[in-house]
Amino acid sequence: MIKIAFKHNYVLQLPKSHTFPMEKYDLLPRQLKYLGIASEDQFFEPIPIPEEDILLTHTEQYWSKLKNLELTDKEAKKTGFPQSMEMVKREVDIASGTYQLARHALKYGCGLNIAGGTHHAFSDHGEGYCLLNDQAVAANILLRDQQVHKVLIVDLDVHQGNGTAEIFHENDRVFTFSMHGARNYPTQKMVSDLDIALPCKTEDEAYLKILKETLPQLIKPNKPDIVFYQAGVDVMENDKFGKLSLSLEGCMKRDETVLSLCQSHKIPVVVTMGGGYNRKFSKILDAHANTFVVATHYFM
Repeated sequence: MIKIAFKHNYVLQLPKSHTFPMEKYDLLPRQLKYLGIASEDQFFEPIPIPEEDILLTHTEQYWSKLKNLELTDKEAKKTGFPQSMEMVKREVDIASGTYQLARHALKYGCGLNIAGGTHHAFSDHGEGYCLLNDQAVAANILLRDQQVHKVLIVDLDVHQGNGTAEIFHENDRVFTFSMHGARNYPTQKMVSDLDIALPCKTEDEAYLKILKETLPQLIKPNKPDIVFYQAGVDVMENDKFGKLSLSLEGCMKRDETVLSLCQSHKIPVVVTMGGGYNRKFSKILDAHANTFVVATHYFM
């Protein structure tokens, strides 16, 4: 059975002027259950991981400032979030959920986090709505405990996974692949093991062709024991912060490409939802729900 990480603290009250769509984390589980895509017994609440596990990825100085709410105004502004203990606990729970899903995936094939994909969090600072890098935290715990030896991170959010690239830039056990919009945030990109920067307005056919040609070539030489898939839906047309033009169907075919490849190669996969800021809110929910539909098809 596919497991889904969700905790009520994924949904926090932010100022009305805030552009981050926090409500999707409340509505998505409801939609999955209403549509019969997932049942109540598939959901679980993550148990927080210890500080020593966070420090495998993030520096002591940054973690101390974060947990004690001692970020400077400039540092806090860069994250996009107001400083609060609730926000810190939320990020710890999201990272915990991604790690616990990884352990589940190693046994049963696949696990999905309602949140996560916080790929703009660097080892020593947060930015872009990301405080702790959940996929990096989970991968580093698995590697330390020798639960896996090789990791492949497939980041298909419209924004480059700059924090993930920085964290693993000298780690040959983790291969980072980011396919993103060339003219999107962040302005200054980091260097992943493989970056593919797409021109604005890239549509379904061109996007899927590149992905289908590229992804299989990463499996054989890297021989990953697990895949972390950042499935941001901000690649779709009319996204407020994205500049690509995938349709809802194209976004679903993207998920099929990744998850079917993992299933056919018997590689466990953890899926995190990543970004989604479509001008039509229902499109965000539909696109995220489709990711769960695809995962259920290949791994139930």
